[in-house]
Amino acid sequence: MRDVTTPPAPDDFDERLRAAKAKRQAGGSGKRGSGKASMSGFGMAFRIGTELVAALAVGLVIGLSLDRWLDTAPWFLVVFFFLGAAAGILNVYRTASGLVSAAPDQEGSGDGNGDVS
Repeated sequence: MRDVTTPPAPDDFDERLRAAKAKRQAGGSGKRGSGKASMSGFGMAFRIGTELVAALAVGLVIGLSLDRWLDTAPWFLVVFFFLGAAAGILNVYRTASGLVSAAPDQEGSGDGNGDVS
C-alpha cells in the first residue's frame, strides 16, 4: 500500500493541473489512441449493433405502452416500430460515416500514377 502521511497541499493543485494538461496534450495520457479511428472492429460492430437494437427496443416499448394506455392495439406498436427502425438505421449511418471521415486518406501519393504509398 502507499504511504498516506499528508495530503498534497492545495497550493500545489494549479501546478499539478498544468502538468497534467501538458502531459495530455503531448500524447502521454495512455497507451490507447483516442477517437473513433482507434476503436477495434469488434468494438465498432458491437456499438453499431447495440445502437440499432436499442432504437428498435425504445420504439417498441413506446408503441406498446401507448397501445395499452389508449387501447388501440396494434397501431402505435407498428408506427413506433418503424420509427425506431428508422432511428436505428440513422444512428448506424451516422456512426459509419464518422468512421469513414476519421480514417486516414488512402487516395494515393498524388503523383498521378495511382499507386498507394
